[in-house]
Amino acid sequence: MKATIDLPDTATAHILLGPNDMHQRMLRERLGVKITLRGHQLTVEGDNEKVKNAITTIEQMVEVIDPADAQGFHIDELQWFLAGAGESPDGVPTAIVLPGSKKIEAKSDGQARYIEAMHRKDVVFSIGPAGTGKTYLAVGCAVEALKLGRVRRIVLARPAVEAGERLGFLPGDMRDKVNPYLRPLYDSLGDMLTRAQLRQYLETGVIEVAPLAFMRGRTLNRAFVILDEAQNTTPGQMKMFLTRLGEHSHAVVTGDDTQIDLEESEQSGLIHAQAVLKGIEGIAFVHLSRHDVVRHRLVREIIKAYENIRGGA
Repeated sequence: MKATIDLPDTATAHILLGPNDMHQRMLRERLGVKITLRGHQLTVEGDNEKVKNAITTIEQMVEVIDPADAQGFHIDELQWFLAGAGESPDGVPTAIVLPGSKKIEAKSDGQARYIEAMHRKDVVFSIGPAGTGKTYLAVGCAVEALKLGRVRRIVLARPAVEAGERLGFLPGDMRDKVNPYLRPLYDSLGDMLTRAQLRQYLETGVIEVAPLAFMRGRTLNRAFVILDEAQNTTPGQMKMFLTRLGEHSHAVVTGDDTQIDLEESEQSGLIHAQAVLKGIEGIAFVHLSRHDVVRHRLVREIIKAYENIRGGA
């Protein structure tokens, strides 16, 4: 089978194929097709399914190319696209590329497995103690997917339950009440986007940060959806969240099952989901431990001390 793609201009072709045709060689090897360029026309030859797959991947890449960007694709960005096209597991990037070619590197084996899972699976559960990068890396992957055009929006949600407090007891209007719960998500976004970018995305709805209750009744298409602090959901809330996913969407659920703030009579939706959803293709569970903690060195020791108390109880 032979198919052609008309590229907009020579600058786009140069960025797509890379310096010294480095990207062209990688595309050929990973997609299993022959690729040639004549003028603005790219020709793809090979088996029917491989050609169709290659055309889809290349068109996604062309869609996000900025001809004015002299730097072009970073190698990890190219691997991101190829991971979506079904490349071999050892080619999946374990780093996250952000706007401005900033990178977030995995700092432990657990974080590398987590990033790889987010690049490969549509639904990922990340379970582990504080300081392991669960939320930060999820937000990073969401920003990366938005940058590369894999999704059109980011939705970040949290249950409004913290250490026994309830919204009704907090002062102010609804925004004032929920903002303290959502602050960690804003902090992560602020590390990855400029203040102007973040303001624009929030104002236009490209990025939405909201309490979990606001997700009910919605269908989220072409979105990267993150549920943070999921240990504080009930099974019903967890089901409600996961069934919001629409076409071409991804979900990451993060939580620490040792820090549950629900009433004792309520079951955690995070613990329930691990039993109910285990073994479903397309869903990954990544368990992080104190060995993956990347905060202050004492955080790891504090977690270890509390684990010892539970172990001896």
